[in-house]
Amino acid sequence: MALPEPRADLGLREGYHSPQAEVAIRLNTNESPLPPPAAWIAALHDELATVAWNRYPDRQVTELRAALADLHGVRPDQVFCANGSNEVLQCLCLAYGGQGRSVAVFEPTYALHSHIAHLTGTAVAEGQRRPDFSLDLDVVRDVMEAERPAITFLCSPNNPTGLAEDPSTVRAVLGAAPGLVVVDEAYGQFADWSALGLVDDGVPLVVTRTFSKTWSMAAARLGYLVGPAPVVAVLERVVLPYHLDALKQAAGLLALRFVGEMEDRIGLIVRERQRLLAALARLPVTAWPSQANFILFRPEKRKGAEVWQGLLDRSVLVRDTSTWPRLANCLRVTVGTPEENDAFLSALAEVLA
Repeated sequence: MALPEPRADLGLREGYHSPQAEVAIRLNTNESPLPPPAAWIAALHDELATVAWNRYPDRQVTELRAALADLHGVRPDQVFCANGSNEVLQCLCLAYGGQGRSVAVFEPTYALHSHIAHLTGTAVAEGQRRPDFSLDLDVVRDVMEAERPAITFLCSPNNPTGLAEDPSTVRAVLGAAPGLVVVDEAYGQFADWSALGLVDDGVPLVVTRTFSKTWSMAAARLGYLVGPAPVVAVLERVVLPYHLDALKQAAGLLALRFVGEMEDRIGLIVRERQRLLAALARLPVTAWPSQANFILFRPEKRKGAEVWQGLLDRSVLVRDTSTWPRLANCLRVTVGTPEENDAFLSALAEVLA
């Protein structure tokens, strides 16, 4: 007897993960450096006592969808919630991808867009960004015409480069794409502009968001989509029944009581991001402008892997992106607390010296 073989197309693929290590300063996974408000934790603790644990959760996620709709000025039937924005992306590929269909991505970008497409049996058409990592609309049009993708992924701000797409770029992609355009705004609250204002039932555009970053809820794994009601209805057909547990729904609903605290966190991180960029400009590195809660940089005189190890030796963990498309020797650092950022800058200066 022998175990059956998995699908052949999974043979060379590894699961998406970020290497972990025991360090004093962890700046490699773009989480919030701050915990949620204490009042939210207390409210969630009280909510635990009201959960009917012997009953299935609300399959329609009624209250959370209504609250998110109110937050963004849309209707509840234009909101879809899931276990992190990655499950939202998976449902999109299940509904609109599959055999004989493709998605378009523009490298370098978020690796899970391609990874999830492959896992759902969807082909991936790749275009390349400009040398400064901005989107080249001529390349976009060429990919659209040649591949006719069912889904076009834009990440704004783009992970790992930090660049946000401007309104004219998103509108141009919408005009060229033959299928659905997905704007992944996992870091959207840190940026100057959002594509949420373009969402309408007659526009083939969806915007995905997450509670993991600005809401300080990475442990909860909660995300959502805002898009045309017909698209949301299709996603509800492919998602597993009762996929979002009652505690997660309660956690998200309670978080929306603390919009002010969330905005305070955004303000702190944006100020720290600008401080980090100014400090990096004084070091022998190339750092790219960012509208996210992270910064991509490349040491000018040292290999990226050596600098990554030097930081790790000083108990500072950043993300080594040097094996990602077109990012040779590049590293990505999450914006942390002022103290964490000071420790990173001190360690980096020592390593580079």
